[in-house]
This record gives sequence, C-alpha cells and structure tokens, in this order.
Amino acid sequence: MLSAPKKAEIDEHTIKLIVGVLATSLGGLTSLFSASSITSISASYYEGGTAQAIFVGFLFAEAALLMAYNGLTRTEMILSKVAALAALLVALFPCGCGDHAQILPYVHGVAAAIMFVILAFFCYGFCLRAKAKGYAQAKARAVIYAGCGVAIVLSILVLAADHLSGGRLSASLPRLTFYGERTALIAFGISWLTASRVIPVITRPDERFAPLS
Repeated sequence: MLSAPKKAEIDEHTIKLIVGVLATSLGGLTSLFSASSITSISASYYEGGTAQAIFVGFLFAEAALLMAYNGLTRTEMILSKVAALAALLVALFPCGCGDHAQILPYVHGVAAAIMFVILAFFCYGFCLRAKAKGYAQAKARAVIYAGCGVAIVLSILVLAADHLSGGRLSASLPRLTFYGERTALIAFGISWLTASRVIPVITRPDERFAPLS
C-alpha cells in the first residue's frame, strides 16, 4: 500500500529520472519503429507513424523537463532553458535528411549542437559536485559523469568532422550520424539516471531517491 505523497510537486530527482529514461531509449525506439534503416535519429521524423511520434513527443517531453529543471546555479538554470529551446527547435525544424528540404537551413543542426554541448557541460558540473563529496559512491558517480561527458564531446567532434569533410566518414559508414547521435543521447541519459540517485550501488542509502515516496 503506497503512503501519501511526501513531496508537494515534481522535484529534481524525478526530472532527472524521466529525462534519463527518455534520452537512453530515444535512439533505439525510433530505429525500431522506422520502416527503413534511418541514417540519423532525426530522419525518423520523415518515417511518419510511431517513429515520428516518438521523435517529436520525446523531444517535447525532454524540453518541458529541462525547462522545469533549474540546477544548483544561475548558469545551470539559464543553460537548462537554452537546452530546452534547442530541443524544441530540433523537433520543429527537422533535418534535411535524404531528399527532404529543411524548413530553415542550419536551424536543426545548430540547435542539436547547442543542446549536446550544454548536456556535456551538465556532465562536467555533476562530476565536480560528486568529486567534492569524497565518499566512495560519489567518486563512482564522478567517473560515470566524466565518461558520459567525454562520450558526448567525442560524438560531437566525430559528427562535426564528417560534416566539415563533406561526408567522407559517413560515405563508408552510412549510419554514422545515427550512431553518433545515439551514443551522445545514451551518455546524456546515463548521466542523468546516475544523478537521479535511484541506482543502489552508486548511491548511499541515506541519499537514495525513491520515486514512489
């Protein structure tokens, strides 16, 4: 039997938990429900049906949650709002994938880049705070945050290199963009799932978050 809610409204750990689940599953679900082998997660927009609904719906949900998240500093508060706007732009202005023309050139790509850079910054902030706590579980979280941040940055750099080279890398690996985006999203999701404090091994009992409490 569930007890009465102890929290009056959604809190940061709930936000991080939901954001983490959405981010880690977005790439896999859009690929699963796409009729073709999509070359980027954004290409699922043109697949229509369930794939398109997941792509747009998940991004809108992520945007709403990021808008609600304020972090612990003024910088984090501002950047979370910018990331939320960027996520909306990614959904509203689809990529020029395949033969499809972009509604507004560069908006999709620039918004996606801004969003991922901010998400990498959040990993850095999470890492610093975890390291400062000093105990074993926090140190383990710091390692996870650092790894996730590196994965996001490397994904950005690989995709940027492919774009600047005129698609030389994706010429030999057609789904390079999809893999890069998915890697960055999974890393982002893992970092926020870690920060949600629901994973027992890397969270002390006194700081563990119980979603249904």
